[in-house]
Amino acid sequence: MSVHVIVLALFGVTQALYLFSLLVNVWFFRLPVNKVDPALAPRTSDAAPPMILLYPVLNELEETMRTTFTGMLKADYPGSVRVVAIPNANDAGSIRSFERLMTEFSFLELLPVPATTDPSWDNVWQAWESNPKAYWWHVGKRAHVEALPPKKTRQVIWALYQLAAENPTAVLSYIDADSVIPADYYRTAAAGMAQYDVIQNTNIAGNLMYSWATSFFAMDHIQWDISLYPHMSANGKHPYYILGKGVFYRIADLVRVGGFHPWLTIEDPEVGMRLWTNGYRLGIVESPLIEEVPPTFGDGVIQRKRWVAGFFQSLAGPLTDMGMPARKRWRARLNFVPTLSLPVNLIGIPVGVGVLIGALLSRASYVSGPLEWLALVNIVLAVGVIGNGQRLAYKWSGLVLHTWRERLSYVARVNPLFLLVYWLWWSIPLLIGFRMFATDGGLVWERTKKIDANNRLIRPASPATGGSTVAVRGEPGRHLARTITVGGVAVLLAAGAGTLAYTTSHQSHPANAADAVATATATAAGAAATPTASVSGAPGALSVSNPTATPSTPALAITNPPASARPRTSSASPSSRPLLTIVATRPLATYPAGR
Repeated sequence: MSVHVIVLALFGVTQALYLFSLLVNVWFFRLPVNKVDPALAPRTSDAAPPMILLYPVLNELEETMRTTFTGMLKADYPGSVRVVAIPNANDAGSIRSFERLMTEFSFLELLPVPATTDPSWDNVWQAWESNPKAYWWHVGKRAHVEALPPKKTRQVIWALYQLAAENPTAVLSYIDADSVIPADYYRTAAAGMAQYDVIQNTNIAGNLMYSWATSFFAMDHIQWDISLYPHMSANGKHPYYILGKGVFYRIADLVRVGGFHPWLTIEDPEVGMRLWTNGYRLGIVESPLIEEVPPTFGDGVIQRKRWVAGFFQSLAGPLTDMGMPARKRWRARLNFVPTLSLPVNLIGIPVGVGVLIGALLSRASYVSGPLEWLALVNIVLAVGVIGNGQRLAYKWSGLVLHTWRERLSYVARVNPLFLLVYWLWWSIPLLIGFRMFATDGGLVWERTKKIDANNRLIRPASPATGGSTVAVRGEPGRHLARTITVGGVAVLLAAGAGTLAYTTSHQSHPANAADAVATATATAAGAAATPTASVSGAPGALSVSNPTATPSTPALAITNPPASARPRTSSASPSSRPLLTIVATRPLATYPAGR
């Protein structure tokens, strides 16, 4: 068999696979989207269902969590909202962080998750025992196994059944450690519950220009989560999955279908398809969460191999065990085709290049007529799909990039040629994820690295740097979701009755582990008063001088500056509203802002 014949055979196979993948993409985009109507949001507390937001974490940076909670201050809702942090009981570092954060964020609750040997798990086992929809408890090699794997799913399971009995009418949501919710997060969820059964916010990366890796990872979310995924709502006709954060369920519905499957690498695909199998419809909220994508390609492999393993696991035996009809099972597997088709590029790209070179160099016809037409159709479809992706990249990046130049710069990064190379990279997590599926792996939580990259969006930096004056106006009686940054140290503004209080974030960083911290508060004496907290210091320490400070008010914490910094001061003009001016005699930066 000649090389020409082999090349043409490979070319035909890869072109057929490309055609199938492209047609699946086109088919998805033809499905309708069930959008939540924000106008249905409740306006009174009586009409607003109670909300519970779970916050499962494992050894996260305190600064990442502070950024997330700062973002929550913007969310308004007429009804009851509980934010419950659920670290593992043996995660002492996270628990200490939450105890500190609870002094800054009064809405935060702490509910540590004990080991599965604790008696509080009995209500989980009893609920599963009486519910055949929790099929993993009744069939398979892990039936009635109580030693659930140590990962996020276990934490959410325990919290769900602890809270269900006392909150039967509540709506449950959960987010990741780095997720920043939009201001209408709870209101649109309540609106959606009047139309649908499961509400899903889309998400976008806030750090999409942090590195080359984050740019491409952000493009994944734009192409799939924001653009393609909403079509899975499809008037209730298509088996959908869940994005793993920013989702809302009625607690009663979730308990009715058995809660979460603990023996999968990720719970997102399976629980969504099980809800669909039991008749629950999906509604889409267009307001996206802002999340943080991994900063390096290596970190991205860790995250994406877990996604891949979870999808392979969910699309196998669980579809039958949950009672999904055979025809619908094949339809559910189409959800994975856009990702699963990416390794075709490993063969398709070099073979395509070889055929192109052969056609250019050969005097005779190098490719037969049918293959030429197949390739031409694929080119037309690919231009349409990829071109639409570029359009969406420009459109949706505007949520976090505020000028057209920034958005064009992002689109230039994720240009079609570079995307082809990136799609080759995707073969690595796909192969590792398949191996995890084949070897029953992925049952231990591998934490995705977070670096508080969205700090600059949620707690934006002031134009001033170290050694400058930063002034923020506050209106007494209102809690403001506002931050400033003094030389890389983020400062959260909170306003109370006649008091302006500030707390700063100090990122955990090896280079700053020994930094000294000084505290003080400033209290406004009157509407026109301009009290000043003056910051001064010697090498290695800072002090804050404010004679009006009281022990009962929140504190202003500022990390120490470099000893070699040159003093500099300035002042701020008075205002009819209380104005607190922080006057730093030295730069406060020891690491870059926004990291």
